[in-house]
Amino acid sequence: MAVSRKPVFQNLPSPPAAEKKPVSDTRHGIARSDDYAWMRAENWQAMFKDPSLLEPELRRHLEAENAYMEAAMADTVALQKTLFAEMKGRIKEDDSSVPMKDGPFAYGTAYVTGGEQPRYFRIPRDADHRDEASRKLLLDGDKEASGKDYFRLAGLDHTTDHRFGIWGYDDKGSEYFTLRIRDLESGEDLPDVIENTGGGGVWAPDGKSFFYTLQDENHRPSKVFHHIVGQPQSQDRLVYEEKDPGFFMGVGGSLLDDFIYIDVHDHETSEYRLLSTKDLMAEPMLVAERVEGIEYSMTEGGDVFYILTNDGGAKDFKIMEAPVEAPGKANWREVVAHEPGRLIISHMAFARHLVWLQRKDGLPQIVIRDRQNGEEHAISFAEEAYSLGLQGAAEYETEVIRFSYSSMTTPSQLFDYNMSTRERVLLKTQEVPSGHNPDDYVTRRVMAPAHDGELVPVSLLYRKDTPLDGSAPCLLYGYGAYGITIPASFSTNALSLADRGFVYAIAHIRGGKDKGFAWYEDGKMKKKENTFKDFIAAADHLVEQKFTSYANIIAEGGSAGGMLMGAIANMAPEKFAGIIAAVPFVDVLNTMLDDTLPLTPPEWPEWGNPLESEEEYRWIAAYSPYDNVGARPYPPILALSGLTDPRVTYWEPTKWIARLREKAPDAGPYLLKTNMAAGHGGKSGRFQRLEEIAFEYAFAIKVAGKM
Repeated sequence: MAVSRKPVFQNLPSPPAAEKKPVSDTRHGIARSDDYAWMRAENWQAMFKDPSLLEPELRRHLEAENAYMEAAMADTVALQKTLFAEMKGRIKEDDSSVPMKDGPFAYGTAYVTGGEQPRYFRIPRDADHRDEASRKLLLDGDKEASGKDYFRLAGLDHTTDHRFGIWGYDDKGSEYFTLRIRDLESGEDLPDVIENTGGGGVWAPDGKSFFYTLQDENHRPSKVFHHIVGQPQSQDRLVYEEKDPGFFMGVGGSLLDDFIYIDVHDHETSEYRLLSTKDLMAEPMLVAERVEGIEYSMTEGGDVFYILTNDGGAKDFKIMEAPVEAPGKANWREVVAHEPGRLIISHMAFARHLVWLQRKDGLPQIVIRDRQNGEEHAISFAEEAYSLGLQGAAEYETEVIRFSYSSMTTPSQLFDYNMSTRERVLLKTQEVPSGHNPDDYVTRRVMAPAHDGELVPVSLLYRKDTPLDGSAPCLLYGYGAYGITIPASFSTNALSLADRGFVYAIAHIRGGKDKGFAWYEDGKMKKKENTFKDFIAAADHLVEQKFTSYANIIAEGGSAGGMLMGAIANMAPEKFAGIIAAVPFVDVLNTMLDDTLPLTPPEWPEWGNPLESEEEYRWIAAYSPYDNVGARPYPPILALSGLTDPRVTYWEPTKWIARLREKAPDAGPYLLKTNMAAGHGGKSGRFQRLEEIAFEYAFAIKVAGKM
């Protein structure tokens, strides 16, 4: 099919030509040849920790790609600066959080004008957080980041007596975090240095030791260690080791400081072990052994544990309780029954109340239950579509929890809510310094008919004066994996597109839990192609309803959403004017065949295991974007990656772009931007991140012919 697109990329230099070095592979009797397998650095584990170790040939190729990308985008430099200024102008630069009360103090974060990183502070419990004189600075992120190309903080967790804090940082983008211990009174760090961790720790109640996860050489959190303050890391005691590389692991604590939780899970199975803080040297106690497809999570409620689980056919989850002394599965008793279509997402317990966040009819709700009389109520909201965040509280003995609320037109609001009196107190409304009038914009939710009759929700944001005759450009965003729900929340950045006449759209496609757990199941494993077809159906519906036209739709997705971008590029290239694929998971088959990569074994339940199953090999081979590139009328494509990304390795988009140029040289163009000093999340500073978004939006505006 001939595709008519705006000739927005002209007089480009010749793109980099990647050398072809065929590598053959045969699985299940099926032979393949990969011309660009050489782009996977043999020393990738070492390179993630020290990017200077990247092989010279690979570095030259990535730098050549960056130079070509810069040439193609040279005419957008002024636009990028304008977009960045707009986005920055909507951020209150000296913003601060409303501190969370915990014992004699309240803890919060703040930024300074021009600052990239957060500052952690505390104030006396009942002091006015707006009075900067009452704040004690605990950790200055900008100071710690000074002189580093990349820097990401992993938070600050204080001891029960508020004397010390664990803080962590990653200065490579590879997500290997170093932990330090800070004396919160003096502001000095102790000599302890804990390296290669998952990013945080959990204090024992006495504040003399903590627990953390260690990342192994394949970047998997496979071990939990117990560190005693003042001892070298080499003497840390191994508490638990997970032998199965297919499982992630985390360590956490309870509000009552009674237990350390060791959470072992993949995307569909979980298992908990408990360590009583009364005996830190004991063996962790198994709660309920893992059973494939059964998930559960725990929170302490004094004399009982509350357990959120899908056991017993509770697809959308139910809440059970069990005695603290005997939390095994035999003693689980139902508290909140399973209700099909009402997905319980998370739960919290306090002295007198049980709280949970659920999703029903596509919208989130916060439900409160009185633990004495069983009375329940939901916190009500007036808007048709909105987003909720449940923060809860840092204390167990409380009547007050905290939550956030926003919609695509309403800036974020932070509330304290009294669970007994039902009083709602507005603590803070997100400020937009450059100004924002919600009445200038429209937010809608439309339902797009999918190929099999399902209805795909699509959230929309646009200015009231935007013509709905098919002429408006549209940025259509999608993700669709791991059960992650994309909220219809407020985005100051999206306003830069809406103000230029764009329709900003989010397709709530299968693979997420936007319409319950079944919505997730219908977009994974052998049903994965539903995700791609849903996204294309969303585009079709927006065109049919004249919100936009095929010549004006720019598709965007990142990570697993980047895989979505690669798939829809192969399936329906004529329906998109451009595609933005951030850290795109596009080499799906090769990655799922490589069990040394960090995420491969834990993600087999999401995509399939092509090493063991020919059927699952064929599922993946049928849609894997890299493997299905052909001579098609691809639109301009922008791929973004990070050199030290352990989640979607840099070679995936690099190989993809090379194959696109080889198979469809007259289409595109295909641009690759590799951040040579960052990982999966891109640059770490708040304004540095805005620069990257401004770049992506400039590409969309250029492709739409709206410069």
